[in-house]
Amino acid sequence: MKICNYKRETALGTFQRLGIFYNSSTIIDVNLLWQALYEEQNHFGAKEKAARFAPASLSELLKINDNSIEFLKETIGVFEDLTKKGMLHTKDKGYFSFDMKDDKSVKLGIPIDKMNSYRDFYIHEKHVKKGFEKRQEPMPEAWYEMPVFYKGPTTSFIPTDELIPWPSFTKKLDYELELGAIIGKQGTNIPEEKAYDYIFGYTILNDISARDIQKKEMSVRLGPAKGKDFCSIIGPVIVTADEFKFKEPDLLMTARINEQEWSRGKSSDANFTWAQIIAHLSKEEWIYPTDFLGSGTVGTGCGLELDKWIQPGDIVELEIEKIGILKNIVGTPNKEA
Repeated sequence: MKICNYKRETALGTFQRLGIFYNSSTIIDVNLLWQALYEEQNHFGAKEKAARFAPASLSELLKINDNSIEFLKETIGVFEDLTKKGMLHTKDKGYFSFDMKDDKSVKLGIPIDKMNSYRDFYIHEKHVKKGFEKRQEPMPEAWYEMPVFYKGPTTSFIPTDELIPWPSFTKKLDYELELGAIIGKQGTNIPEEKAYDYIFGYTILNDISARDIQKKEMSVRLGPAKGKDFCSIIGPVIVTADEFKFKEPDLLMTARINEQEWSRGKSSDANFTWAQIIAHLSKEEWIYPTDFLGSGTVGTGCGLELDKWIQPGDIVELEIEKIGILKNIVGTPNKEA
């Protein structure tokens, strides 16, 4: 299943709601669909019941349901049953599906509306080695012993089709091609053989970096902070883990700048699996629904490795097979405050 957070501009403001792609362009509104079902079943307070058990927020759904994937599969079955009966909306005319080709007021937002935490790992040796070569430093032995990560803010994410901000403090902006994973249930001390059960799904991550300020920060063995915290991009959808049979994905990853390919790699070209990541992360520590994990940059997956740099107005497209294309335009540098 492809899960989205769609947003609609109205006279009263922008509304964002949880959706499932039924096909390439038709979106099912999960909350309105269940309201319609409860109304058909003559439940008292159908709208309120739908808000409790089928919220319009993916983050809320993950928190209340230990098996959100099965619930969303059931949702598709409900949709098919109701539409066969000729039902298309709730009693108050809330249409529970629409076609994006026809409804131009709809755009895709960040697919996970709220995150408990954000951790970005560093698991692709080809990318890591290149960075240490450029700094004329040897690869640390510790990197091969455990999947390391940094913690970033959860509030600076933007979706596909939004302008990439260019902070005033950098002259070298960079993209980073990564696979992202969303945790679907809580756990601690999780063994590797059970770890994939904790992944709700996967998405595309573009970990935007200000390379010059990042270099300065990390020269004192702290960071990254200002070099990354201003923007990350995820989307356009989350593909649920059952589509990969709850196993390690093996996906082609590419990056194009102005329609020219710059980066190409495989998600499986990594020294650590997602199972190893989750087992390491959960050692004597809890993971929670809506935790977001990045894989780190795939080999060749950024301008720093290639000595090529994105510029204002460039179109950046990151594509991961079976997920989609994350597309954004680079903004112009902000003026200093």
